[in-house]
Formats: sequence, C-alpha cells, structure tokens
Amino acid sequence: MNTEILKVFDVNGKLLGTSTRENVHSKGLWHETFHCWFVSIENNKQYIHFQLRSNQKKDYPNMLDISAAGHLNATESVADGIREVHEELGANVSIEDLIYIGKIPDEIINEDMIDREFGQVFIYIIPNEFTINFKFQVEEVAGIIKVELDSFEQLWLEKIESVQAKGIVLNEQLKKVELKRWVRKGDFLPHNNTYIFKFLKELRYILNESIS
Repeated sequence: MNTEILKVFDVNGKLLGTSTRENVHSKGLWHETFHCWFVSIENNKQYIHFQLRSNQKKDYPNMLDISAAGHLNATESVADGIREVHEELGANVSIEDLIYIGKIPDEIINEDMIDREFGQVFIYIIPNEFTINFKFQVEEVAGIIKVELDSFEQLWLEKIESVQAKGIVLNEQLKKVELKRWVRKGDFLPHNNTYIFKFLKELRYILNESIS
C-alpha cells in the first residue's frame, strides 16, 4: 500500500510542508480535503444527500457523511478532488458542474485520531430532470440517503430527536434497494458545529440565488 503524502498547514492556513497521512492524524496536523455535497430541490423542498459509509471502513463505519469527500494528496490541486465523486459514487459530474463555497475548517477528534481539516467545500445541485445512476465503491460507500434541509438543521441543533431519510443503499448481495428510515444526530459523522453551520449558511444562500 502506498504511503499517502499530504500538505500540512498551520492553523491560519499557511503551508508548512508535507507529511504522511498517518502522521497527520496522529499529531493533529492541519491538512487539505475535498468535500462535495449533493443537494436537490424536489416538490419545492430542499434536500441534502448523505453518503452511507461502508461497514468496511476503518473509521466511522455505517455512519452518514458528506456525499463525497477525501484527502487531497500533496501533488493534487483542489480541482483534482473531483476524483472522489467519480470513485466513491460513480457519478458523471465534472468540476465545472460544482459550486465552490469556500475553505471551511473542521475538527473531528476521537481516541484514535485527531482530524483537523481545511475542507475545500463544493455543492452540486442535482438537476430536476437528472436521475443519477450511482455506482458505489463498495469498500467505501454503502448508499446515498437524503434528508430535508430544514429537518437536518433542526436535528443538528438538537431541537428534534430524529428525522425521516430515504435513499438507495446496497443490500447484502450488493444490489441497490430503496430505503426509508428514521435517523438521529448520532447516525452522522461528528463534524464540528462551526463547519456544519457555515456549510448550511452558504448552502441556503446558493439555493436562494438559484431559485430567484
């Protein structure tokens, strides 16, 4: 297995050099990632589409997360991160189809790693007439589940305990099946509140602009 080399930064985003992915996570070094959030507008309701992480994942298996995301290697540009959309979801989407909303810091800390990311965050608004034929990277992704935007925000604010979600997931035979379920905040990867609320603020602005 090749060792991943990542750029590392100080807390202000100044490039310091490079380090291995293992070292970055063990020492809590700031590094760069690519985040792409799929969203849709259906029957005048706005939805966020979450990736269901595979049960094969070492970190946070079976949890809901950003539609497609991953580390940017030291030799990659931000635009190169579109490969995550292609690899994880099999979606025929180009970087020109995405809307960039900015670099948003995010910290996720547990007993096994300290993950400090500068997320290069993009939004993909799924066209009304377009149905994506997802081809999931089974060792990474087990499905895509959507949640209404307003409901997700209320859930994250802990004003409600659960929300209804629906989507497409892989069954035990790796066949795509429809799923409806209730999800709680604990079903989502524990992103930093500052990251989530910044993302939601920018998302609402983009969606309002696209409607007006």
